Amino acid sequence: MPTDSLPPQAPRRRSLLQALSLALLPGSAALAQTDIPDSWPQARQVPGGVARLPLGPAPERPVVHSGDIPVLVLGDSSAWTAIVGIPLSAPIGQAHVSVQVQGGAPTRRMAYQVASKRYSEQRLQVAPRTVDLSPQDQARYERERDHQQQVMATFSTPLPGPESLHMRAPVPGRRSSSFGLRRIFNGQARNPHSGMDIAAATGTPVAAPLPGRVIDIGDYFFNGGTVWLDHGGGLLSMYCHLSGVDCQPGEQIATGQPFCRVGATGRVTGPHLHWGVMLNRTMVDPALFLSA
Repeated sequence: MPTDSLPPQAPRRRSLLQALSLALLPGSAALAQTDIPDSWPQARQVPGGVARLPLGPAPERPVVHSGDIPVLVLGDSSAWTAIVGIPLSAPIGQAHVSVQVQGGAPTRRMAYQVASKRYSEQRLQVAPRTVDLSPQDQARYERERDHQQQVMATFSTPLPGPESLHMRAPVPGRRSSSFGLRRIFNGQARNPHSGMDIAAATGTPVAAPLPGRVIDIGDYFFNGGTVWLDHGGGLLSMYCHLSGVDCQPGEQIATGQPFCRVGATGRVTGPHLHWGVMLNRTMVDPALFLSA
């Protein structure tokens, strides 16, 4: 769920790859400093960003983990790439993934660097009841949080071949709030905004940015009407505050197919779409998947 909505006590949690032109030292990943426009998502090795780690050729898809969480691997036998979501809470400096190539080769660690990024901050004074939950609301939130954590753990068969993850915006409209914005309500810090808010009128159709399977539909305390799509390999997307849902769990949705409608449900002040993108169970900036 959008982590900026969590109460304070809730837990926080680059064209073919440049693999042939970038030398890989054992246990480390060469860092691409310039994005190649036709590589999606774009690489931004910052908290809330994405690392594209060239794994080189292998007969079968390597198995990559960030900690104990599986990571999306795309490509083919000539060149594989790990697409790693970097948590907003990630410390600056070196991070790593583990790589297991099929066929008995030992697991190796691949390091990459996380650079700093400063996101905007907003301080607001609001009615206390909007930030302090009643015991009943807190209990409901905790039940819903536990359920959605199970949804977030979905890891299905990764997309086949060197698929592009270039997304289309799910609705047209002005970006009303960007990823990473930290809001401070009445002096109380909330987790950074974990998605992109797009201003649109109630009832505006929401279209799938990539092919996906519906894995969850719900009406949640903070998120209101919500749909989760699974795009494969731990790449998920979330759509919140909906006024209507036009799909069913398990349904396959094609790119550009409308499947829900913008609304103002849940804890919001007006109609908009909250759109989140998740990789290896961490929310990342949806803008990295979009053309400018």
